[in-house]
Amino acid sequence: MIDISESVMQLLLALIVVGPLLGAVAALLPAPPGLKGKSPDQAVLRHGVTVTGVILVAAIVLALGFDHDHPSKMQATTDISWIPALDIRIHLGVDGISLPLLVLTALLTFLCALYSYFKMPAGPSPKAFVALVLVLEAGTLATFAVLDLILFFLAFEMVLIPMYFLIARWGGAGRQAAAWKFILFTLLGSVVMLLGLLLIGVTAGTFDMVALATDNGRGLSTSVQVIAVLAIGIGLAVKTPMWPLHSWLPDAHTAAPTVGSVLLAGVLLKMGTYGFVRILLPVAPDGMRTFAPYLAALAVIGIVYGSLACLNLAKQGVRGDLKRLIAYSSVGHMGFVLLGIATMSPTGVNGALFANIAHGLITGLLFFLVGALKDRAGTSDLDTLAEQGGMALYGRAPRLGGLLAFAAVASLGLPGLAGFWGEMLALFGAFRPADGLSRPAFLVFMSIAAFGTLLTAAYMLIVVRRVCMGPRDHETPALADVHGYEFAAWTPLAALTVLAGLWPAALLGLTDPAVQKLLAGGLK
Repeated sequence: MIDISESVMQLLLALIVVGPLLGAVAALLPAPPGLKGKSPDQAVLRHGVTVTGVILVAAIVLALGFDHDHPSKMQATTDISWIPALDIRIHLGVDGISLPLLVLTALLTFLCALYSYFKMPAGPSPKAFVALVLVLEAGTLATFAVLDLILFFLAFEMVLIPMYFLIARWGGAGRQAAAWKFILFTLLGSVVMLLGLLLIGVTAGTFDMVALATDNGRGLSTSVQVIAVLAIGIGLAVKTPMWPLHSWLPDAHTAAPTVGSVLLAGVLLKMGTYGFVRILLPVAPDGMRTFAPYLAALAVIGIVYGSLACLNLAKQGVRGDLKRLIAYSSVGHMGFVLLGIATMSPTGVNGALFANIAHGLITGLLFFLVGALKDRAGTSDLDTLAEQGGMALYGRAPRLGGLLAFAAVASLGLPGLAGFWGEMLALFGAFRPADGLSRPAFLVFMSIAAFGTLLTAAYMLIVVRRVCMGPRDHETPALADVHGYEFAAWTPLAALTVLAGLWPAALLGLTDPAVQKLLAGGLK
């Protein structure tokens, strides 16, 4: 790690939050004469790679300069009065909970920009595409960096419009309906969430998330906490997405372009679960304790429901869409994250945060691979891909087949890969939940969730068998294997999946002290 002064850390965090917005404005301007390249389209796509690359480098430097001996301490903080009449402040900072999510967002956005440079999705001008991706990145990074409830809400909402247009303008069949469903669901949830945030801020006399977390709900009555958790939780649950508020997700993923699906699964879903950990657990602990059993019950229903939906889509003759299947798998995986949060124990919450990062890496890779498969075959319909004994990817495109099999076994939670630890810690958390929660109930939830892991393994192995295996038909035209730009975009995700699986302490060493402090109300 490197020694960086606090003022430089502050500048780095400000650059990470504001840089993509400035890049989005610049993307809409004419390219300078020396940077036009072969065409204006190529110039703006290169601009997207450059800006996201700079933000990724800044995030990595911030991570290297982060004081890893004190990850529970809020670092690189900026605190400036913005609207004094309402005591709303521009308050930024990172700790061991938010830092991994910042780096993950910067990495995935850069890889999407790099992939789009070589494989721009069909649709209108690349200028608008690059600007929207950068606005989306700015909103997501700001969500993980701000420490004021109103700023959190603004950043949380900022991602809706760019994602709507990415689906509606660059998506596939059914994109208009999917985009409308996405924005209507999330906007309705957000309206209720805003009321809950205002209730907390007005009642406690501050919107500062650090002060509220340190107070640990002592300034809020139990009834206020219960109402706030219900209101804010609905908004966060829609974005997560939690069963039964998930129905926008499969349509959005199926219609979205490849990079839209990667960003939606990899970073946007994390904003909801991050809100549960950063706001509801420390600020309204009594309200969370009231709703924790219900949250856990809905989480395990989501795990089983998502897995059964995937098993149905994987069956022969159903004509299930592979992108839709991966989307439903996200409902199940995010169920483990919600179960970990519902335990309100350090083990469970650490598992939730670990599963968040693992899901971003693995599902991001899966959507990249399915997008590449759709480009080559012209469809993501599983029955079509499995005709004549299967695509036989192992024989026709061995690297692509191998990567798909790797991502599938990582998604099902194979020990030694990132997907294993988050789910295992969430189950351990359910085995011994926080004091005040019913242990017999959580043991039942743990058993159902463990059964869900078996269902996950079943549908992932069926997909691998149908798409990768099968006799090679020599009359079938050859498939292009992994291209150079695909290798560059996918290798970091595969490598980090292995690294996090073999060395989980790298991530848990950051999150655990911060989680311990958060659950103790800032007393540690």
